[in-house]
Amino acid sequence: MRSFSETFQNKSKLISRRMFVLSALKVGVFVSIVSRLFYLQISENIKYRSLSDKNRFREWKLIPQRGIIEDFYGEKIADNVQSFQLHMIPEDVPNMETLFFRLSKVINFDNNKKRRIIKRLKKRKRWEPIVISDNLSWSEFSRLNLFLHEMQGVKPVVALARKYISDGSSSHIIGYVSETSVKDLENSEFLREINIPGLKTGKNGFEKSYNNLMIGKPGIQRFEVNAFGKRIKELEFVKGTAGENFRTTLDQEVQTLASKQLEEKSGSVCVMDIYTGDIVALVSSPTFDPNKFVHGIKQEDWDSLIKNKKKPLMNKPLSGLYPPGSTIKPVVALSALENDVFSTKKIVQCKGSIELYGQTYHCWKEKGHGFMNMRSAIKQSCDVYFYEVSRRLGIDRLSVTAKKFGLGKKVLDKFDEEKSGTVPNTKWKLKNIGKGWVLGETLISGIGQGYYQSSPMQLCLMTAQLANGGYEIKPRIIDDPDSLQDVIEAWKKEFSIKNGSLQTTEEATMNIEDQNIKSFELKKLYRNQENIKFVLDAMYGATNEPMGTSFRSRHTKAEYVYAGKTGTSQIRTITPEERELKLKNVDLPYEKRDHALFTAFAPYKKPRYAISIVIEHGGTGGSEAAPIAKKLIRKILERDKIREKYRVNLFEEI
Repeated sequence: MRSFSETFQNKSKLISRRMFVLSALKVGVFVSIVSRLFYLQISENIKYRSLSDKNRFREWKLIPQRGIIEDFYGEKIADNVQSFQLHMIPEDVPNMETLFFRLSKVINFDNNKKRRIIKRLKKRKRWEPIVISDNLSWSEFSRLNLFLHEMQGVKPVVALARKYISDGSSSHIIGYVSETSVKDLENSEFLREINIPGLKTGKNGFEKSYNNLMIGKPGIQRFEVNAFGKRIKELEFVKGTAGENFRTTLDQEVQTLASKQLEEKSGSVCVMDIYTGDIVALVSSPTFDPNKFVHGIKQEDWDSLIKNKKKPLMNKPLSGLYPPGSTIKPVVALSALENDVFSTKKIVQCKGSIELYGQTYHCWKEKGHGFMNMRSAIKQSCDVYFYEVSRRLGIDRLSVTAKKFGLGKKVLDKFDEEKSGTVPNTKWKLKNIGKGWVLGETLISGIGQGYYQSSPMQLCLMTAQLANGGYEIKPRIIDDPDSLQDVIEAWKKEFSIKNGSLQTTEEATMNIEDQNIKSFELKKLYRNQENIKFVLDAMYGATNEPMGTSFRSRHTKAEYVYAGKTGTSQIRTITPEERELKLKNVDLPYEKRDHALFTAFAPYKKPRYAISIVIEHGGTGGSEAAPIAKKLIRKILERDKIREKYRVNLFEEI
C-alpha cells in the first residue's frame, strides 16, 4: 500500500503537468489571437477598411440626358420626358421578402416582376443598384416617398425617359431605345465603360446608328450614410453630360401624310432632294409604336408584331428588296444609248410576246403595243421593246449602268439594317449560283425581273440621279450645314442653282469665282447628257400624255407637273394556265400578288425632288402607287418654299 507522501507527490506531478498544458494552451491561444489581430490590422487593413467605407459611403450613378432628334424644321421626333423610377441596393435590404411584400402594397409589383428581380440579383455586381421599376406613376411615386421609412434599401429617383412622336410615321427611320442587354454590352466596349442600371440604348434605326453620340455621360452622386443606410450628407456631385442633339433632313409633315397614305397597306415611301441628297421622307408601313419598347414591351404586344405577316418591324425602305420591274426601263434605255447599241428612233413591233429558243416572253399588254420607238416604249412601258434592247445591250453593260445610278449598293452610312440588293451579271451568277448566264435571263433583266433585287431607297436614288442631269449624290439623313455648303458650292460650280434655274457652267463659274470652293466635287454618271434628257422627256410622257402608264395620276396645274415611271414587281412566274384563265391580280391570294412600284421626280421643268413608292402585293404601279405619289408630290412642292426659306435663314445664322 502506498504511503500518503507518495500519493501526494503523484497528485502534485499530475497537477503540474495539467498546469503546464493549460499554460501552453493559453500561450497558444494568445499567440493565435495576436497573430490574427496582426493579420486583420496590418495585412487585411486595406480590405476591411474598404468594406467599412462601403458601409459608410454610397455612390449613385445618374442616367444622362439622351440627345434629342428633330426634323428639319425643329419639330421633336424623339424627346425626353420626366419619369419616376425605383432603385434598390440589395446589400442595404434587411429582409428581401419583407421588402417585396411592402412594395406590392404600394406599387404595381407582381410575382413576374419579383422573379425578374431575383434573377437579376444573381448576375449583378456587389453594391450595384437594381432598377425595380423605371415607369412609376405619380401616385405610386408619391406613396413610395410616404412609406419610404418602412422600406430600407430602396430609393425613388426622378429621371428622364424617351418619348417618340405618337403617330408612328418615323418609327422605322428613327428606331427606338430599350434596356441595355447583355448582348449589347458584349458587342460594345463603349457601353461596357459607361453602363449603369436603367441605361437605355438604341436598338435600331437612327437611335442605334448614332447611339454613342446621343447617349451622353453619366453623372455621379456620392454621400455618407449611417449604420441604417440613411443619408447623413452629400460628399460630391459630378454632373453628367447630355448626349448630342441631331437635326435630321426629314419633314415630319410629309412623313405623317405618307404614313396616312400607306395606312392598311404594306409598303414604303422615299423622298429625296435630287441636288443635296437630303432625305425628306422615309416611311415604312405598317408601323409600330416605339414608345412601347422604352420601358419593356409587353409579351402580347411583341407577339402581335412578330406574328404579323406584313412585318411592321421591318424598315422596308432600307431592308425591303424587290425586283424593280419597269421602273428600271429608263436606266436600261440610257445604258443602250450610252453604249451606242440602240437608237431612240429604232422601231420594234410588239405583238404581245416574242419567242426565243422555244421560250415565250410576254408583254404585260396581251395584244401588244404595235410599233414602238424608244420614247413610246418608255411611255407605255412596252416589255417586248425592252426585251430587244436588253438582248442587244447585254447583261454586263446593263449592270455597269445600273450600279452607277445607285442600284446594288447601300445608300446610307451606319444603318446596319440596310441591304445592298443585287445587280446581276455573268460573274455574279457564276460566283453565287455556279452556273453560266443565259440569254433569256438578259431579256427579263431588261424589264427589271429575274435576279434583280433593289430597295426603295435605291430606286429613289436612281431616279434622283437621273433627274439632276446625271450626277452622283450622297443621300443624307443628318442636316449638316457645313458639308451642305460644300455640296451647294459644287453644284454652283457645275450648273449653279440660282433662284431655281440652272445656269451654264461658264456663268456659274463667274458667279462664284470669289468663293472658297472646298474639296467636294460632283461626279458625272453619263457620257452624253442628251441621252439623260431624252429619258426624262420619255418619263414626262409616261405621266402627262395619253397612253402613258401613269396618265390618270397626272397633275394639271403647272406648278405640280411631274414625270414618273410605273413598275410591277413579279414575285413568281405566271403559269400558262393562269394566263389562259386571265386571272387578275385581285383574284390571287394576297401573298401571290405582284408588288406595285412607282418612281418620279418633281417639278418636271425645274426638278428638285425624287420619290419612290412600293406597295407590297398591290398589283400595278399605275393603279396603286402613282395615285399616292400625286398627293405626296403636291405636299412636297408646297413645302419646298418653306424649306428653302428656312435653309437661307439657317445659313444667315451661321
